[in-house]
Amino acid sequence: MAEEILLNSTSHEVRAAFVEGGVLQEIYIERRLRQGLLGNIYQGKVHRVLPGIQAAFIDIGLERAAFLHASDIQTQTIKTDIRELLQQGQEILVQVYKDALGSKGVRVTTQFTLPGHYLVFTPNVPQITVSQKITDASLRARLLQALTPNSAGGYIFRTAAAMATPAEIAAEQAFLPTLWTEILHRRQQAKVGELVYAEIPLELRLLRDMMTDSVTRIRVDQLTAVSAMREFAKRHMPTLTERIEYHASDQPIFDIYSVETQLQKALQRKVYLKSGGYLIFDQTEAMTTIDVNTGSFLGRGSQEETIFKTNREAIDVIAHQVRLRNLGGIIIIDFIDMVEPQHKAELLQLLTVALAKDSAKTEISELSSLGLVQMTRKRTRESLERILCVPCPVCQHRGTVKSLETVGYDILRELQQTAKNFAWPGFVIVAAAVVVDYLHTDAAKMLAEIELQLGRPVKLRLESSYVQEHYDILPMSQKE
Repeated sequence: MAEEILLNSTSHEVRAAFVEGGVLQEIYIERRLRQGLLGNIYQGKVHRVLPGIQAAFIDIGLERAAFLHASDIQTQTIKTDIRELLQQGQEILVQVYKDALGSKGVRVTTQFTLPGHYLVFTPNVPQITVSQKITDASLRARLLQALTPNSAGGYIFRTAAAMATPAEIAAEQAFLPTLWTEILHRRQQAKVGELVYAEIPLELRLLRDMMTDSVTRIRVDQLTAVSAMREFAKRHMPTLTERIEYHASDQPIFDIYSVETQLQKALQRKVYLKSGGYLIFDQTEAMTTIDVNTGSFLGRGSQEETIFKTNREAIDVIAHQVRLRNLGGIIIIDFIDMVEPQHKAELLQLLTVALAKDSAKTEISELSSLGLVQMTRKRTRESLERILCVPCPVCQHRGTVKSLETVGYDILRELQQTAKNFAWPGFVIVAAAVVVDYLHTDAAKMLAEIELQLGRPVKLRLESSYVQEHYDILPMSQKE
């Protein structure tokens, strides 16, 4: 099926939707006020060594210290005790490999990686390896012979390398070590807590990490972003430049394929199956549980057949939702109990196949006697729900509502779209007190910038009957 990337870019937020056959598969969101740190390299200082858990806290200039485990420290010796590797007060260069999740700070490593489109450079690790997703034995052998390791480091061939020319691979082979040399030079001048290397922004990471031959085009709704992406593509992957298109229509880009609607549905707790069954998703700090139910589906065969059909139908939906919601860590799937051993074995096989397209690493356990499947999915960034929502204060944190930040960004995005569609003299944002207060304070600068861009005034009006997620954008009257 055709794959596309839709990029919605504003001065305060970038949202990227990966779509396959018109269905939203993955969503990436980067906000100016809260950008991810994944891939950034910092000059740090050992704040505290914890021998009991073989780890250390590293000061990298953030509110919370970063966490460094002994297993994430690159060393040429056989030392394994954290006290032999680090000392309190020692300065150390580290790279973020897992963003802050919930109450936990970022996780860092000294096993550095610098990704390109075709290769990942691994400084000080003179090995050549190939992505496990490239399964063709002859192709793997050819790629392994294409490069030779040296003392500076080694390389990992990414999946995109399967279709790369020798010249394209050679260009990245030369560029990435040069970039590492620049990082080491910057480190010499860096102070503790200083950012030494910043990961490239989301719109460029999409080109580097997601633009494979199967992605037919990437549509972008901002000319500035289009220009930056085309320039990046010309330098690093010229053959992809023509696939970057400007979405000039007044229609919001996320209305294509109803992406906005699909995104809202991905925040719902209940997901219906076509047969009448449904799934329940519950996300906690420790794990995510997925409950499979037959619902109104009665089937035409035996009870065992009805149960098996519901479980089988649920698999594709579970695989899709896990990827779309970016659920990570431990995931428990509570399938409806089955009796036939053949059905149980087939279910696990189908689940393995359904998860194969997921870029995140997953591991699946056996089906227990209670019908439970435990699986793990690598987590490097927050789930969609944690990015867009906060615990609901009304129900005492038993559910979630959209956060003030998310509602604020929704309003600013809709304000810009409304201004395109209507020649109103000005705009009035009607919202709940907490939302108005957020727009007056935390989002005041962004609101002022948008007001300047529109060349028309924007007023805020409090409506006490509105809940946090409810708002309206109205035309400004002459009296106002």
